Amino acid sequence: MRLLLAEDELDLAEALTVFFEKNQFSVDAVHDGAAAYDYACTGNYDAVILDIMMPKMDGIQVVQKLRKNGVSTPVMMLTAKGEKDDRIAGFDAGADDYLPKPFAPNELLSRVRAMLRRGGDYKPPLLAFGDLVMDSGAGELRCESRSIKLSGREYQMMELFLRAPRTIFSAERIMERVWGWDSEAEISVVWVHISNLRKKIKGIGSHAVIRVTRGMGYSLEDGNDP
Repeated sequence: MRLLLAEDELDLAEALTVFFEKNQFSVDAVHDGAAAYDYACTGNYDAVILDIMMPKMDGIQVVQKLRKNGVSTPVMMLTAKGEKDDRIAGFDAGADDYLPKPFAPNELLSRVRAMLRRGGDYKPPLLAFGDLVMDSGAGELRCESRSIKLSGREYQMMELFLRAPRTIFSAERIMERVWGWDSEAEISVVWVHISNLRKKIKGIGSHAVIRVTRGMGYSLEDGNDP
């Protein structure tokens, strides 16, 4: 399998190249959007891993131009701290999947392999737990016929919970995954967003609940469970 990796962080690009090559991929790495577009246009790749924030041409523009010119190679977008608007823009432009930074290399590998298996039939995923569904493309939370829009941070927190329901996340872990380890925000911002999500989940009539385990953290649970 041949991959095109477009990432302007040179250390990250080098590390990912080595990682994928150890997993039996052939990798070409470029470091700006113009080069990514030129390389991808050759059609010689099974998949493209594309950072959004790049010089010369950003990742969204690259995908738009590729799709406009009939290049159907699957594209995995890498988004800074998982900004919801970047993800939606990526899907609208024609991306096949996304992964927010920071990420574990093994997760990226798994997602790329899954993307390759799906081929051209990919649609933005629906993350579900019980009667609660989140549309990753639209950035909204649904329960049966009722839905509500989520803010960017709410979206990121719900994605964390929905990808690992019943898993307890500490406030510090949520802070790191959603705001980033270098954020200057206070930990109280997590509590505020948890409160807002609880209200929105209840407001659309879902039985899902975000529970707190004293001294440990928060988890997404089915309110019907004992």
